Amino acid sequence: MPQNTNSPTGQVDVRGPRFAAWITTGVLVLVLIVSAFSTAAAAVLIALQAIVFALGALYGPRRSPYGWVFATFAAPRIGPATETEPVPPLRFAQLVGFVFAIVGFIGFAAGAGVVGAIFTAFALFAAFLNAAFGICLGCKIYPLTQRLGARTPVTTSNSAN
Repeated sequence: MPQNTNSPTGQVDVRGPRFAAWITTGVLVLVLIVSAFSTAAAAVLIALQAIVFALGALYGPRRSPYGWVFATFAAPRIGPATETEPVPPLRFAQLVGFVFAIVGFIGFAAGAGVVGAIFTAFALFAAFLNAAFGICLGCKIYPLTQRLGARTPVTTSNSAN
């Protein structure tokens, strides 16, 4: 079955998000190292990563910058996908990364390096888990958010359950 990579509800090669997670891991490690010397420089780096997260959340993994690099340079050299995963949980994971990166940016920009470093470390932990072990924390949380969002409002009635 061909892979539908342009649809936000399609499937993507699992190697793409892991590739992106390795790049993200490297960027976030760099942010933490730089933050020891300059919170302003760390703020710029985490802001750039936040943009990458935002693009991944908005447009999906294939249209994010790291996804584009994977699709353009790595995927043609490693052969066809043998395993795919759905896009919506990956987009949600990018949204979670975006939130952590924004809070990290605010911390660094405000001169609160500890806050910036803590939220950068949260994002780093999640990226590294995905890169090294294929565990996407945002993807694991996604079904819970879907169940919570699908709940109907509680109505008042006299009937017992």
